[in-house]
Amino acid sequence: MRKYNVAVVGAGMVGKKMVEVLLERNFPMANLKIFATKERTEIIAGRSFVVEKASEDSFNGIDFAFFAGTEGEKGASKEFAWLAVEKGAIVIDNGGDFRMHPDVPLVIPEVNPEHVKKHRGLIANPNCSTIIMLMAVAPLDREYRVKRIIVSTYQAVSGTGSKAVEELKTQTNQYLAGQKITIDVYPHRILFNVIPQVGSLSDLFPGYYTEEVKMIQETRKILDRQDIMISATCVRVPVFNGHSEAITVQFESTPDLQRCREILSSTEGVHLLDEPEKSIYPMPVDVSGRDDVFVGRIRVNTAIENAVDLWVVGDNIKKGAALNAVQIAEKMIEMGLA
Repeated sequence: MRKYNVAVVGAGMVGKKMVEVLLERNFPMANLKIFATKERTEIIAGRSFVVEKASEDSFNGIDFAFFAGTEGEKGASKEFAWLAVEKGAIVIDNGGDFRMHPDVPLVIPEVNPEHVKKHRGLIANPNCSTIIMLMAVAPLDREYRVKRIIVSTYQAVSGTGSKAVEELKTQTNQYLAGQKITIDVYPHRILFNVIPQVGSLSDLFPGYYTEEVKMIQETRKILDRQDIMISATCVRVPVFNGHSEAITVQFESTPDLQRCREILSSTEGVHLLDEPEKSIYPMPVDVSGRDDVFVGRIRVNTAIENAVDLWVVGDNIKKGAALNAVQIAEKMIEMGLA
């Protein structure tokens, strides 16, 4: 098998997870380089890696360049992504800069792998909340055709980055010590609280925050379905890792619950955990670190015709970011596109 020269741009939570995933999946690498805004040494997966400062020359000879797109590396894809493409690399970008660009495919390998064929050197990872939702919704769309989606998310602080994880830890320690709780990352304390704001207010849909708009726009692009009606409410919760979503899906025809379970249980990357009578359903504490997206609480919606309710949980840093990016590269190799 051919081996590839690989670069990971970003050494924050997502960048490190990308390196871990590349190693654990034995991605066919001839060479691995890690770039960031400053030089340093990082321990990743028990190994020491030299992180180099990114420059225009960093991408010479690189076959795959994975852009983490979070924390201090935000904006790196704007500066270097198309330059890397010009130098011959296939860029897979986890950031949000190019997701809605008409020339950039937005890909979940289990959902729309055929879209990679349209790439012009750059492929985008969808937002983590969109990935987790569509892993469960897309297989049902193929059978019953989705008409409407109403989703509420319960998003872990890891989605904001390592500073947010540290803030939740710090606030916990402050609370236990009887100290004043300090606030830095979020507009309000996150400890023992929920914040109905992920991102900034959008100009596109008044009253919606940008995370909610991402779920609307990205879903339509990934499924090639501009007619799907979608409403999202995205909420930050005091959970370290793992996004949860309560999803109502209305179909054009009447879904059969047993058939829905059969579809989801046989879908690659989806794990059915649906025994509510035994209090068995997905929870972030169990799902964190897992590759699959977990689905449970499957039931008929009592207020909307031809609709079902789902409870879906996934690791937002792994499948919602790093793993999905690596799977895109693996799919390209499998399809003979790299």
